[in-house]
Amino acid sequence: MFESLVEQPADALLALIGLYKNDPRADKLDLGVGVYRDETGATPIMQAVKAAEKHLLETRTTKAYLGPDGDPVYTELLKPIVFGSNPGPRLVGIQSPGGTGALRLAADLIVASKPDAKLLYGQPTWVNHLQIAQATRLASVPHPFFDINTQSINFGNLIAAIEGARAGDVVLLHGCCHNPTGTDLNDGQWAEIATLLARTGVIPLIDLAYQGLGRGFEADAAGTRKVVGAVEEAIVAYSVDKNFGLYRERVGALYVKTRDEKTAGKVLSNLTSLTRVNWSMPPDHGAAIVRTILESPELTAVWRAEIDRMGDRVRAVRAGLAAAEPALAYMAEQHGMFSMLKLTADQIGRLRADHGVYMAGSGRINVAGLQVADIPAFVRKLRAVGFGNAA
Repeated sequence: MFESLVEQPADALLALIGLYKNDPRADKLDLGVGVYRDETGATPIMQAVKAAEKHLLETRTTKAYLGPDGDPVYTELLKPIVFGSNPGPRLVGIQSPGGTGALRLAADLIVASKPDAKLLYGQPTWVNHLQIAQATRLASVPHPFFDINTQSINFGNLIAAIEGARAGDVVLLHGCCHNPTGTDLNDGQWAEIATLLARTGVIPLIDLAYQGLGRGFEADAAGTRKVVGAVEEAIVAYSVDKNFGLYRERVGALYVKTRDEKTAGKVLSNLTSLTRVNWSMPPDHGAAIVRTILESPELTAVWRAEIDRMGDRVRAVRAGLAAAEPALAYMAEQHGMFSMLKLTADQIGRLRADHGVYMAGSGRINVAGLQVADIPAFVRKLRAVGFGNAA
């Protein structure tokens, strides 16, 4: 049966994990896979999460199924965090296995609702966006979004893509902390996009995966709230894997804003049906942790303080990089865990082979993989392959 299969290439970014692990050099740097690391280089379990797990261990009495929509209390408690106060009855939510599960569910819903819809996306974007679109047979149309030479957004291309689309087509937007570039829409651009989407009927699909790790918790959600508030229909894929540090638990949610409450009920029934044939029931432990934290004002305060410190650390690394190398000055104006360096494939290979610096083949680096103390050595290694002042 399986002889006709074509062997698939290994995921290049995930392969870096093994390469880095097997590198014996003491000064090696892992800037590839996108996980937050603290000032010691560890990805810790947050204090609020530890306390919530302790509470669950002591109080839970069953591991029975919750149902295909997961924990509805979890999705309700997340709503004001994502959308602000009073998001309204036209906004339905369903638990998903991570942000990836939410994006897959969103693509399935789009295809089920409007099979001829096109997904407009800016290049570059997170590679899994395109793989999900391909797997669900959702037609995708690119537009040049980012100029690596100027480290700036091609905003006119985004506007032109939306204006050239049909009502019912979908535009993919990164809510904050753009992956892979770190360059976000500013407040004025978000306002212009919101007005344009309301006029054209193009549906926003917002991927909000790093809230709290960019400009700050409320600022990181401002663009999403502006757009969702302006349009009649919207889709938001949300992940708490990063801002609760629950990478292994795979915790996310999909929210859909509809034209009226009756349609909201139909959307939820379709999401439940699609979930049943994808993963049937989402894993509960991570969502239970989040629910436990958000139900407790004390634990919520601990968690918010922790995410603030995480964001402060990422911003400190960015500021340090910008100060250490003029060619990295743009780092201070970008947000979140990722930025792209203008490097050739040869330079990236030499950084890995000669200097123990591991990054994606696109030149994307995980800023949170660096410690402030690493910055001088990292800049020296970049210059050694011809980046910046040595170029």
